[in-house]
Amino acid sequence: MIRRILIAGLLVSACGGNDPRLVEPSQIAGDAIPQPLTEAPGDTHRGKIVFSERNQGHCVLCHVVQGLDAEFQGNVGPDLTYVADRLNAGQIRLRIVDYQLVRPGTLMPSYYRNHDLYQVGEAFADAPILTAEQIEDLVTYLSEMKAHQDE
Repeated sequence: MIRRILIAGLLVSACGGNDPRLVEPSQIAGDAIPQPLTEAPGDTHRGKIVFSERNQGHCVLCHVVQGLDAEFQGNVGPDLTYVADRLNAGQIRLRIVDYQLVRPGTLMPSYYRNHDLYQVGEAFADAPILTAEQIEDLVTYLSEMKAHQDE
């Protein structure tokens, strides 16, 4: 019996089961994380940089935003030009944090997750791709992507 308990413990630890989660299940409501990850509000300008720069989120690798001054915007993910007409801030937040929770098997990376990751370089192990502040900056930027800005 003790042997089974030890083996189970090793399996859980090998799978990252003991890693603290950056976002707890209690923070998720349906397909959204309604509350911001930080006390400070996100910044639209910084969010645009996170969206477009290669050394940050580099969202333009897969997505396009019409009118954004960024070369070689992608077409793997959906067009995000008017994403705020389809999704609220909480829904955008969860999709950036860990879209696997909404659509298992998606190609979209989990930008704010540090558990259950595989084949991650040592320099990036145990750390999310983006910080909570960068996530909030992106959410603010994308939340302004509406067909009619006065809505």
